[in-house]
Amino acid sequence: MSALLPSLAARQQRPGLFCRHTGLPFVDLRWTAGVLIAATFLLVAFSADAQSGAGRTSIYALLWKWTPLLFQGFCLNLLMSVLAMAFGTLLGALLGLAQISLLPPVRTSSWALTQVLRNSPWLVTIFYIMYLVPFEVKIGGTVIPLPDWIKATFGFTLPVMANVSEIVRGAVRSIPATQWEAARSLAFSRRQTLWMIIIPQCLKRMLPPWMNLYSILTMGTVLANIVGVSESLTIVRDILASERRTDLLMPMYAYILVWFFLYIYPISVATVRLERKWSVKG
Repeated sequence: MSALLPSLAARQQRPGLFCRHTGLPFVDLRWTAGVLIAATFLLVAFSADAQSGAGRTSIYALLWKWTPLLFQGFCLNLLMSVLAMAFGTLLGALLGLAQISLLPPVRTSSWALTQVLRNSPWLVTIFYIMYLVPFEVKIGGTVIPLPDWIKATFGFTLPVMANVSEIVRGAVRSIPATQWEAARSLAFSRRQTLWMIIIPQCLKRMLPPWMNLYSILTMGTVLANIVGVSESLTIVRDILASERRTDLLMPMYAYILVWFFLYIYPISVATVRLERKWSVKG
């Protein structure tokens, strides 16, 4: 029996690798999930390739042929996610601080705006932006075009702003009130207390949910294909229409799935690790 279970010395030296209740080693399900995703893609591609028949171009050859174009669409997804997250974070931080304002009109209006945008479907928000924002803006004698992907990015910015606002508000509210009282007793103003004492402590609390929000946003950028933005899924649809091969459908979507997984999965792992490292002890 002792040969089957890890030794007590090994468990004491590496406690994080073993369950404290059973003494058995943990199985890293995150790597298992990655292996399953890769195996599923290979299985789908192999099955489709086997059904393609003799004399037809291989599924793998078609995937490789269209990879540069797919990569362009995928980069547009990432560009929209980065820009929406950057502007949404900036605006959301201001909106979150407005939620803790001492002025009731500011506090109430910012709370209402946060709740409306936070609880509205992203696709509905994007549709409103696509149809309300003009295709071009004239400033003086200069006409500035607004491509669809820019309007879609603005549409993604609004729900990100609302969620960041709630993250900021929750992080500030999680700081014990005694710290505000201690700062007040040391003659700190409210602004000094907020920027010199409260906000620095909130950064560690806000980073994990902020990273998780970015992962969700990156996956959500594929909604832009519904409004005609030439991102990865739009390009996949055009490729399928061009090739006219039903056996390419599943491998092509699985191919894009793997790309998103390889980009988002490390962020998810880092989020979990930071959350464990910076967790607030009760």
